Amino acid sequence: MDIFYGFDLGDAESAIAILEKDQASVPAILPVEGAGSFITAFASSANGEILLGEKACYAANVIKRRLRFKSRFLSDPESRKDMRLFAGAVLALIREDRRFKNRDGACFYIGCPAGWDKKARECYREIFESAGYPPARIVSESRAALVSACQSKHLQVGYDILSKAVLVVDIGSSTTDFAYICKGHETQMQTAGEVALGGGIMDEALLLEALKMSDKKEELESVFEKSEPWRSYCEFAARRLKEKYYSDEDYWAAHECQESVMVYYDRPLRLQLKMDARAAKRLEEEGTPILNGKSFRQVFEDSLREVKKSITAAQPELLFLTGGVSRLPAIRDWCQEIFPDAIVITGSEPEFAVARGLSYSGRIDEELREFRREVEELIASTAVEDAVKEHLPSLYRAAVDTLAEPLLTHVAAPVFEKWRRGEIEKLSDTESIFEREIARFLKTSEARELLSGPIASWLKPVADDLEALTMPICVRHQIPYTALSLSSYLKLSDMDIRLDARDIFAVEEATWLIDSIITILVGLLCGGSGIVLIAEGPVGILAGALLSLVVLFLGKSKMESALMNANIPKAVRKLIPKNSFASRLKNTSAAVKEKMYDSLENVKNEEIKKRLVAEISSQIELCLTKMAEVVEIPLG
Repeated sequence: MDIFYGFDLGDAESAIAILEKDQASVPAILPVEGAGSFITAFASSANGEILLGEKACYAANVIKRRLRFKSRFLSDPESRKDMRLFAGAVLALIREDRRFKNRDGACFYIGCPAGWDKKARECYREIFESAGYPPARIVSESRAALVSACQSKHLQVGYDILSKAVLVVDIGSSTTDFAYICKGHETQMQTAGEVALGGGIMDEALLLEALKMSDKKEELESVFEKSEPWRSYCEFAARRLKEKYYSDEDYWAAHECQESVMVYYDRPLRLQLKMDARAAKRLEEEGTPILNGKSFRQVFEDSLREVKKSITAAQPELLFLTGGVSRLPAIRDWCQEIFPDAIVITGSEPEFAVARGLSYSGRIDEELREFRREVEELIASTAVEDAVKEHLPSLYRAAVDTLAEPLLTHVAAPVFEKWRRGEIEKLSDTESIFEREIARFLKTSEARELLSGPIASWLKPVADDLEALTMPICVRHQIPYTALSLSSYLKLSDMDIRLDARDIFAVEEATWLIDSIITILVGLLCGGSGIVLIAEGPVGILAGALLSLVVLFLGKSKMESALMNANIPKAVRKLIPKNSFASRLKNTSAAVKEKMYDSLENVKNEEIKKRLVAEISSQIELCLTKMAEVVEIPLG
């Protein structure tokens, strides 16, 4: 795509932003009928001409005039026809713009309230496509406003805004839209995202107040009842007067801010509209029938409290206000009252924030497609597997160094004690028991926890190797390189690399350990290494004599074989002190480790390597995928 259009179709006013694919470009607002923010209105003349914006509001002798149709989208199917006509007329103007080029090179991102569900959004999208738009994407208006804030040089909130909890408050003409975004992800709230409260409420209230004060009240009410266009026309005049007043309250404190509107129906009628500090106070603080007797402030603050209550995660650190009404100083004060610990900010042109954010969303989406493709290519390559293979020997050594001693303590010693007590009949039986107990221990959470530290340390050089590959991807797509840095991820949280000890040690790889333990037992029974079995008392003397006879008649090697299958009396077994066995284990542990290193690195290397490389690589690749998803700005 070469150009991205952001279409913020509001209930009262709309705006369109255009953004080139070039990273240096910023969104430009496309004027419609001479206005950047134009009235969401159209009118049909008798000759078939379609008028837009203020022309549609003021034009006389039209056969059809439509305003405020978006607010009826969810409740009135007829409004969809109006939206289609309006969208089609806007598209006709866009096509006249030289930057539109062609349908293939342009795409549209169109805003909708955050509270609209998937079905409503799809229906909305189909309206635009039926009006002739290229395939469009529907994006939450609140989300678009936050994207605009992230890109804004004026606000300078930057990328790290996506690591914070943010509440976007988009105050439109007919609804106030709330979106809670934490760490870049939008969360559905119990409020359904929007409240029937907007600047249009104030327009209606100002119009009702003017009617109430008019000496032509009954006649004007009769005209408005018969003619929706004239009512809309007067409401539009009230809106413009309200905006004029709030644009410079200090100036209007010393000057009159009023306007006379002439209504031509059966006969000319004059409606006097007026704004001053007292009128502003009434609009903000006094109850109105439009809100069932509640004031604008009351409904707004109640909505904020409901939103605050519905947020089950971290409360927002930042409140970002957008929409034309967000210019009112009172709005900031009300927000600060409900969220005293949050920073409340708004852009310099809040009426364009959504349109700009929508166009930015298009370029970001395009950029992220390329980003995702490159990450997927990296994962599909052998780069991760190669890095894991290169550092696998150090993982073997770390695992052996970590688990050899616990195996001796938690497996060898208890099995020895069972044999010593006579619970195991023959030494030859201990081999299968050792295998079973080693396998059991390697499956325990204790063994897994013992390995977690060494694995994290081992991952560091692997992460450094991979970072040399991920950093260029991030630089190309203007994404902070730490976003795909496994090293940074290790600092933030435990990487989800989980290896059971049994994935590293098959029982076969523990053969040297088993053989060494049994050799120690036989050696102790044979009196090796200074251990003398002839203890005090008749039993010890008899045992020593018997063993001497065995050695004399069978020879040492045959005697060892005989011992393996002999049911040695308990009394003889108990002649081997526990501390002697423990001492021999300790003395032989270094040799055991070396033999296990050799077994892992050479004897069973290919089999284990294949298993470990596949397991670790898949988990690292999954981790990279998750990090890539965090970088992506969810647009829907």
